[in-house]
Amino acid sequence: MSEKKAAPAPGDRVVIGLTFGNSNSSIAHTVDDKAEVIANEDGDRQIPTILSYVEGEEYYGQQAKNFLVRNPQNTVAYFRDFLGKDFKSIDPTHNHASAHPQEASGTVSFTIKDKEGEEADPSTLPVSEISARYLRRLVGSASDYLGKKVTSAVITIPTNFAEKQKAALVAAAGEADLEVLQLISEPVAAVLAYDARPEGEISDKIVVVADLGGTRSDVSVVASRGGMYTILATAHDYEFAGFALDKILMDHFAKEFLKKHGGKDPRDNARSLAKLKQESEATKKALSLGNNASFSVESLSEGVDFASTINRLRYETIARTVFEGFNRLVESVVKKAGLDVLDVDEVILSGGTSHTPRIAANLGYIFPKTTTILAPSTTPTAINPSELQTRGAALQASLIQEYEADDIDQSTHAAVTTVPHVNNAIGVVSLSESGEEVFIPIVQPETAVPARRTVHVAAPKDGGDVLVKIVEGNTHIKVTKPEPKANGDSKAAKVEDAADSDEDSDFSDDEEEEEEEKREKVWKIGSTLAEAAIRGVKKGGKVEVTINVNADLTVVVTTREIGAKGGVRGTISA
Repeated sequence: MSEKKAAPAPGDRVVIGLTFGNSNSSIAHTVDDKAEVIANEDGDRQIPTILSYVEGEEYYGQQAKNFLVRNPQNTVAYFRDFLGKDFKSIDPTHNHASAHPQEASGTVSFTIKDKEGEEADPSTLPVSEISARYLRRLVGSASDYLGKKVTSAVITIPTNFAEKQKAALVAAAGEADLEVLQLISEPVAAVLAYDARPEGEISDKIVVVADLGGTRSDVSVVASRGGMYTILATAHDYEFAGFALDKILMDHFAKEFLKKHGGKDPRDNARSLAKLKQESEATKKALSLGNNASFSVESLSEGVDFASTINRLRYETIARTVFEGFNRLVESVVKKAGLDVLDVDEVILSGGTSHTPRIAANLGYIFPKTTTILAPSTTPTAINPSELQTRGAALQASLIQEYEADDIDQSTHAAVTTVPHVNNAIGVVSLSESGEEVFIPIVQPETAVPARRTVHVAAPKDGGDVLVKIVEGNTHIKVTKPEPKANGDSKAAKVEDAADSDEDSDFSDDEEEEEEEKREKVWKIGSTLAEAAIRGVKKGGKVEVTINVNADLTVVVTTREIGAKGGVRGTISA
């Protein structure tokens, strides 16, 4: 193992954002505060996380992926999630068409022939070495693109990465001569990529980030409060991901092949299976862009060529169970966070599988119309889901590149980043025109402290004394059930009316389904924290209410008439 090199001085750093994925990786840098994804020497912005060795030559990315058919035993794929794990705890399912992981010296390793010559002995390399070699190639591509040596990076990681895995990733980056400025969670990087756009606005909101990758799906609920992000709940699924859609297409075309040509099932042969998987993945991507796609493989099984076509409707029909799995996963995380779909302001689709239009369309049915679904098929201005995380990482890297390494480490220490939060909203009560009390939130729930928020409350039309009531509040889902029908036999009456009509009737049972219950999010007023009286407010005036929540959760309330002198100030203990 090489000696650890001294970290570059802040002024000498050349930084990038890096997403080291289990299926694909990407790199980005910032130009004039705008993140741009870097293409490697082959022109790929989504670079397969694969290494392959042929006659001592090392290939990576798409070139290495092409060797999964011709040189699988010397091609290493899907290894990121093995970093920092014991051999007994890994799932090697996805390595069936590449070098198989094995246990060596207590770590996950791969035995490959990475040296030139027929008589050269195979090498047994730990996954940390494989990762370092791959990261070195990414850094090399970024350096060639930028024209200067890349020294540092912010790297995205899944929310369930254990401390041991984080340490292993940092060590592998160090072996690749790359300083890790910070490890940033993937959902936060995705939200940051959207918020940092010129047209983006920093606002208090609840965001669901659905990161749908090739081998795993990670869904998170993120609370954005005053530009600070808090992860409220997460879920990780290894069954419903991109490979599940690939398998649906693989099975479909394998059955088509057997129906047309008979013979041996291409899924029973490792080489044929690898061909089937590669072309199925390409077909899936084509169906994300168009309504029809072709499937063609030379010598799929026993020397027989095979070609077929499929349309998007057929694809969505046979893959329905997988799409339903995505829906259940997203709904479960919202429920896990103690929220309702009505609480969610945005849904961000991230990861390569998120390009599938049906996934975004299904989520549009789950969430109310007020929820924005940020995906290419639903929002024209949506960012490429495959590039979200690396763009967010590059933006974060540009923000912290001038800081000393020790300062960055201290600012992201758990004792600093795990700050207290406000559980319930804090706001004021005002009267509606009908005389009903209405809660106006000032500090939203899940806001990290210290925090300061201000709101203006209208005084009575004729002016006078104003009583400001500071209360706690939280959201509540109000359910309004449809009124029962007056005539239980109304359906029969309607059928009779339709029969008597001169015009053709398209009456069906579906039209007679009962109206669904109405659900809406409303604020529920909780306990009163304080009251303040502002006397003699002028006609048409407004009262400004400012709430400061300190780090120890004490609350300082300041109320005053806008444009007037003086005011009322008080402190509420935690």
